[in-house]
Amino acid sequence: MSKTVINASKAPAAVGPYVHAVKAGDAVYTSGQLGLDPESGELLEGIEAQTEQALKNLGVVLEAAGLSYGNVVKTTVFLADMNDFAVVNGIYAKYFTGEAPARSCVQVAKLPKGGLVEVEAIVAV
Repeated sequence: MSKTVINASKAPAAVGPYVHAVKAGDAVYTSGQLGLDPESGELLEGIEAQTEQALKNLGVVLEAAGLSYGNVVKTTVFLADMNDFAVVNGIYAKYFTGEAPARSCVQVAKLPKGGLVEVEAIVAV
C-alpha cells in the first residue's frame, strides 16, 4: 500500500518530526492538532480558544487533503484536564454536526507545548 504525505501550508508547523497527515488506502490519518496560532506558532490562551483553534487547524488539514469535517469517521480528543470535557464538547459540536464521528476522549498527563487540548482524526476518502 502506498502512502501520500499531506502538509497543510495554512496549518501551524509540526512541533516535531512528523507531518500533518498521511493518506494510506481509503483513509487519511491526521496528526494531533493543538490550539496553536498558525502565524505565530504559539498556543492561544484558555481551553475555549485552544479547542476552537485546534478544530480550525484540523479543518485546514482536512481541506489540504480535499476533505471536510463530514468525512471524519473517528476522532481522539486528548485533554490535560477532564474537567474541561463539557466545554470542549460544546465547541466540538459546532464542527461535527448531524451524525458525529466515533470519538475517544482521554485525559493525559501532559500535551506538547503545555497545550490543554489536542485533536486527531481518521478520515474516509
